[in-house]
Order: sequence, then structure tokens, then C-alpha cells
Amino acid sequence: MTEDGEDSPLHQSCEAPGRGVSVVSDNTPPKTSLEDAKVCKENIALKLTARNADGDISPYQPRPPSLPRLSKSSKSGSVEETVRTRRLRNSQESLSDLAETGSSTDSLKEDQTVPAPGGLVLSSAATIRNDQDSNVRPLSAVTRGSPVFRDRGSSLSEYERRPPSQQSDPADHWARSTKVRLSPVQPTGPLPALEKSFASATLRAANRIDRDCLDYAVLAREKLGERLHRNLSDSRLLENMGSDSASVNSMRSTYSVLSPIRPQDVRNRSFLEGSVLGSGALLGAEELDRYFPDRRVGIFIATWNMQGEKGLPANLDDLLLPTDSEFAQDFYIVGVQEGCPDRREWETRLQETLGPYYVMLYAASHGVLYLTVFVRRDLIWFCSEVEHATVTTRIISQIKTKGAVGIAFTFFGTSFLFITSHFTSGDSKVYERILDYNKIIEALALPKGLPDTNPYRSTPSDVTTRFDQVFWFGDFNFRLSKDRVDVETIMNRTVSGDMGPLLEHDQLSKEMNDGSIFKGFQEAPINFLPTYKFDIGCDIYDTTSKQRTPSYTDRILFRNRQADDIKVGKYTSCSSIKTSDHRPVIGVFQVKLRPGRDNIPLGAGQFDRGLYLEGIRRRITRELKRREAMKNQSSSTICAIS
Repeated sequence: MTEDGEDSPLHQSCEAPGRGVSVVSDNTPPKTSLEDAKVCKENIALKLTARNADGDISPYQPRPPSLPRLSKSSKSGSVEETVRTRRLRNSQESLSDLAETGSSTDSLKEDQTVPAPGGLVLSSAATIRNDQDSNVRPLSAVTRGSPVFRDRGSSLSEYERRPPSQQSDPADHWARSTKVRLSPVQPTGPLPALEKSFASATLRAANRIDRDCLDYAVLAREKLGERLHRNLSDSRLLENMGSDSASVNSMRSTYSVLSPIRPQDVRNRSFLEGSVLGSGALLGAEELDRYFPDRRVGIFIATWNMQGEKGLPANLDDLLLPTDSEFAQDFYIVGVQEGCPDRREWETRLQETLGPYYVMLYAASHGVLYLTVFVRRDLIWFCSEVEHATVTTRIISQIKTKGAVGIAFTFFGTSFLFITSHFTSGDSKVYERILDYNKIIEALALPKGLPDTNPYRSTPSDVTTRFDQVFWFGDFNFRLSKDRVDVETIMNRTVSGDMGPLLEHDQLSKEMNDGSIFKGFQEAPINFLPTYKFDIGCDIYDTTSKQRTPSYTDRILFRNRQADDIKVGKYTSCSSIKTSDHRPVIGVFQVKLRPGRDNIPLGAGQFDRGLYLEGIRRRITRELKRREAMKNQSSSTICAIS
């Protein structure tokens, strides 16, 4: 368009204002389609090369009008041209409006084609070579200042994105672009950041840790400087994870208690230094602090008079793994009086119950007195050789129903002695029971080869003084010095487990206070009912003709060389096991440990391998049977036809 507002001859000959506008010839008489295409092609070539003397773009360089202009043919009342012009106005207003950034006009590239007066059909995807930029752009790119075109550059057709050297003649491209093309919808701005959520079920399932693989672990809070007890259950460990995004491999490396070993340490390390503080000592402070940061070990003790019954309880979980305990312990010590005839079967049942986490360190017996020690499998390397001794308190030594059996060993630098015994029975035979005690402490020949960790406090006449930590438990047979009617009346008056009124009549408590028995020993407070004597299979005390008085015959006592070395965690009875006239008594203790010297003879990881394998085999078999029973129960259907 010239400055006076008239159309230039060049503009009138062939015009392509933009997308959605057909080329219309105003002054040229109607021609054939081939002639129109040739004329338009020549005019476009002339426009693309037109420059003035200064090298600037010629004033005849075609530019689209700011607003759509009605063609002369539309002024003559052509309805077709009027409709086409209105469509052009709506299309360009939508594209140039800054607020219409969400319009779908640019996503759906519809090549609107209209027939020219000469019959030439041209597409709206026309492009013009701009000599100033030396790039091929669509004619509508004059509005490139708009954010719509800046953000939607990817909406260009494949032809428009080609470099100039690969683009063909524009007129040929117009003639070919007659089909509707769908371009991909592109975002108008940057995508929002994804929210980091660890609550995804996929993440939880992908990073779930098999509970059977979790073993000796510590919490992540230990990184913050807290030294926590390592006896952590699987659920406690999972609850204290930072998130479920940790992989299994990183989990193992983060929570493992095994520290890396350098080759130089392997070359230089010696286990024969004989020093408590020696660097690298197997039983020294370094290893002790690594496995027990608080230097306390958990010990579970159970005593039970089985009454010689052949039939064992169907399940020992309530005895060894009570549900009210938060953690399993490091050592399990089980003493039995009047044990079942098959001692090996009893030990196998214990192994089956404790499972693969524990191994039987040692077992000893004296007639029907059984004493068994289980330890966590990863702690067996810090145990010394194990020794045992027995004492009979019967006049005829061949009758081994009363007496004691003791097991002694050293764990790191702390020596332990465990004794289970069965004293003389009878309500009034207190003196005989005291004699049994005195005979045991004098005749129990321990230790044999183990060094005394503190010989200055040892007494030759008392075996319990030759060890750091001593636990004595069993059926001591001390009774309540009261009639049964009075005892039952007191039991009915007890409130909140306060057994003080009953213990006022306890023979053992009286003798201990007098110093005539168990010198230096302590007992945790008793908050459970008497464990003897019940009718088998029920919670009713003796209904036979003897009408025995309920009594606390089954007890657990402890003694330590240093004050406060033993802390009581639990002291109670197991009321769910009713196969005997006695109820088992259990105790949980936290015991202080000290580093040891390398002169202690090591057990070198010895344990009963045959028992371990048999217990695991039974455990697997029991689980398979349980699953098979559940499968059969779910698949079986009983139909009753009446």
C-alpha cells in the first residue's frame, strides 16, 4: 500500500496477507488456474528481491495490512467474499489478542482454502523469505512480538521448520498444503514441579524389606550421636526410617553393624595381645562398644517344673516370646525340673521356637534337671569355652531328682554362672532346703579352666563368689506358712497385683532376710499369683485330698559383684502353659558387660549344628502344613441337601 492509501500495482496483482486468507486478484481479468499460479509466482519473486539503493527493504516490500481489508469484489455485494472476510477478521483478532493464549486456533492448523476468481486454489500456510533475516517464516510471524507465537513456535509445520536451503518454492508449497494437519499441543509455560511424595504405594512395595532379612540393626538416629540399644525389632526399624525411598542395598549399608575392614588392619591385627584396652583385641573395648554401645546384654531366664509329663505344650511361643515384650533378648537360659523323658525332644522344641536367629551354645543335665543356653548366632564368637558341673542333694547319689546343674562361661570380659536346682519338697522342711543350698555352693566345681575375672573377691567355699554375674533359678520348694483358707482369702483381697500380704508368709523371703540362704542374692518384686499347685489343664489350685497350699516355689534370684550391674526388666509367670501343676516363671534382665583379655579360651563359634538344622526343618514343615491346612479349608465346600 502506498503512502496515499492506494493499493500498489504489485499488491493488487497477487496478495497473500496471512494464514486463512486466499489470494485474490482485483484488476486482472479471469484466467486459467495455471496462468494464475504463474503470475503469482513471478510477483512473489519480485517482492522478495525488491530493495532500494541503500540496501533497505523496498517500500514495495509486501506487508500484511494491520486490519483485514475488504476486496473490491466484496463491495459489489458478493456474499461469498463477505463471509470469507469476516472469518479472516475473527481469525486474526483471536491470534493477535494477548488474552487468548489458551485458544486452540494455533493447535489445529487448518489450511483454509478458498477459490480465487481465476480458479486458483491456494493454502493459508504460505511463507515468505525475509531477506533481512535470511530465514523462512510464515507471513503471520509479523506478530512474533506476541507471547502466543513466541511460546508456540513448535506449532510450525514441518516445512516451516526446515532450513531455507531445504525449502522449495513457496507457491508450490501453497498448492500442496491443502489438507488439515493436527500439530501437537504444546504447553504455554513451564510445567509445575512434581510433588515429592513418599506415600506412594509403588514406592512402599518396591522398597519393602523382607522381615526375615532384618537382623542385628540400629536406628538411623544413631547418626545424630545417639547410642541406642541394638535389640530392635523389624517393625521398630521400619518406623524410624527416614522414608520409604531408600533402596534395600542402601538400607543394608546404612544399618549394618559390620564395619569395613582394611587390608592393613588384617595384616597387623593380633588376638594374642592379652590386654583389655589393646587395639584390635577380639574381646576388647573396641569390639564390645561396636556390638553393645551401652555395654549391656539382654538375658531371658525361664524356670519350669514340668512334672515329668511326656506331652509337651503344642506351642512354646508364650513361654519364650511373650507378646508383651518389645524385643527378643540376646541370651535365652531355660532350666527345667522333673523334665520330660526325652531331653533331646525338649531341646529341639526350644530351637524350633527360637528359630534361625539363635543357636544352642550349650546344654547340660543332671537326671531330670535340664539346663539349656541359647545365644544369638552373631554373638557366639565372643563366648568362651563353656563348662558345666552337677551336684546331687539326695543321700543316694544315684537318684538324680534333687540337686543342681550349673553352666559357666565368659562373654567378652564378664563371667556368668547359671544354676538351676530342685530342693527338698515338704511344707515344713525348711532346714533341709537350706542344707541343699549349702551343699550346692560348696560342691559345684566351677570354674574349671576359665580364668577368674576377679580372684580377689572369690571364696573357695562359695561358687557364686567366683563369677561376675550369677543367676540361680528353679523349684526351691519354699512354701507359704499359712493355711490354705487364709492364703486364698488374702489372694482374693489383693489389689493391682500387690502380693505383699502373701509374701509376709513366704519361707524363702524370711530365710533370705535372716541371711541363712542365698547370701548376696536379690529377687525382683513379685506381682504374680503363686505358681504351685494347680490342677492340670486349668487355673484352679489343688482340689485333691491333700489340698496343698498355693505357694511361690518357682523363683529366679541373681547376684552381681558390682552394684547395679543387673537391672530387672520383667519378672512374672506364664499362666497360658497348663500342662503341669507348676506355672513357668520368666525373668528378663539387662546385665552390664566389661571388655575382656585375649587369654580367655574362646569357644570359636561352637554350637549344636545338628539341633539347629533339625529345629529349622521342623519350623519349615510346620509352616507348610499350616498353609496346606488353610488351602484345604478355603477350597473345600460342604453342601447339605435336605
